[in-house]
Amino acid sequence: MARPRRQSDPNQWPVPCCRCGEHHQIAAKWPDGGVCGYCYQQAKRTTGICACGHEGVLPGRIDGQPACKRCSGVKLNIECKTCGAEGELYRAGRCWSCELAAVVDQLLTNPDTGVMADELVPVAAALKSMKRPNSGLTWIRQRHVTDLLKELAVSQTITHELLDDLPGADRTRNYVRGLLVEHGVLPRRDELAARYDDWATGALERVTTVEHQTVLRRYIHWHHRRRMNEMETVPRGTFLRAKQIVTMAAEFLNWLDSCGVTLKDLRQEHLDAWLADGPSTRRIIDRFLPWAIKGRLVDPELIIKAHRRGTSPKLSKSEQDSAVERVVHTDELNIRDRAAAILVIVFGQHIEDVVQLTWDNVTVTDDVVTLRLGKTTFALPSPLDEPLRQLAATPGNGLTAAHPNSNWVFPGYSPGQHIHGASLRNRLKTIFGTRSARLGTLHELTKLGPIPIIADALGYHPATIERHAIGSASVYSQYIAARRQLG
Repeated sequence: MARPRRQSDPNQWPVPCCRCGEHHQIAAKWPDGGVCGYCYQQAKRTTGICACGHEGVLPGRIDGQPACKRCSGVKLNIECKTCGAEGELYRAGRCWSCELAAVVDQLLTNPDTGVMADELVPVAAALKSMKRPNSGLTWIRQRHVTDLLKELAVSQTITHELLDDLPGADRTRNYVRGLLVEHGVLPRRDELAARYDDWATGALERVTTVEHQTVLRRYIHWHHRRRMNEMETVPRGTFLRAKQIVTMAAEFLNWLDSCGVTLKDLRQEHLDAWLADGPSTRRIIDRFLPWAIKGRLVDPELIIKAHRRGTSPKLSKSEQDSAVERVVHTDELNIRDRAAAILVIVFGQHIEDVVQLTWDNVTVTDDVVTLRLGKTTFALPSPLDEPLRQLAATPGNGLTAAHPNSNWVFPGYSPGQHIHGASLRNRLKTIFGTRSARLGTLHELTKLGPIPIIADALGYHPATIERHAIGSASVYSQYIAARRQLG
């Protein structure tokens, strides 16, 4: 992030900058006048095509328009000594990209042999191709990043287990792991499942008795982990919920121990006391108790009264119409975010389903754009189809060294992975909250047709749509009567 400008000071700097008109220290005398340090830096970063046809850095000004050095007469060193390209130089006459490349090569080359391992070559290429080399240099010069890359450079064999044991932040380690996976150095694995295993080990250590540790270990492995094993890919929501439930189970078991109570001695009064003496999140223990009852670990008569959920806010019809108008007809969002917003606000889709959309699920013809989410296929009429049409028209759009063969419609930060639902929610919040938008859409759609048809069209279970229909005063009996008349 650029530093904020200092306040203009005509007393100290009486001659104003010819570019911005403010009073700052003059950094250079150019044909159009004295240029302050802020405008000097901006000039080095101004690129485009000059009136003469030259394409590159345009530091000068002619009739108020950017111009190249030759046409404007500006004297400025912008030619990289390494690659020869025009650009802002970092140091020693090298541009940011060449400096980044030099640092990457240095870190990933084995100092004992002077050679970079073959499997690290594509990783180096990916790091060198960062879209913002200045940010890349800032990142790579952090001590924990530097140490991790140096360790990779001297490793005999690169494995997932090796990466797990290397120093550094999880985010950095996972990013490098993603590069290695995408370029075929490491086999693909479910990272959330692996992270859950690591986290569960620490969770068990926080349980105060061996007996309760044994119980929680069984719950972790034979309930949550078994469910994850049955999934093709562990969703982030499943991962987070499992952590939350196990955490609460551990707290409950420790509370029982502090009271001198074992699971087999647990009575209703103990359970009621636990619920009464803490926050409402303690009710999450209702996920653990059924498993314990099924395993004959506790009294089967134990109950937790159902928690009555509040009503989640939802967009009104007018708010939905306004949001759709902004999404379809303005440029407040980039093209990918517009496509995602349409799926949420128009078709009531979960953000977690949207982020997993691949190009295998999208069909574009001259007449219509269709896409499949789960078992449901949607047809997007004009103008709702325009964002996906534009993305499909540029098949290489979004492909980088970190995503060399990405099939995701919404690629994320991590190599080879789609964007996280939380990240997309944050990007769309300038227009609407995704949950309130989705609920508002479902509320309105249930007024337009029969529940089974709407449920099938949107990929929801009929019971889910029925709940929304009750809230919107939709009458399911109308559908039944219509079906009988047809029969």
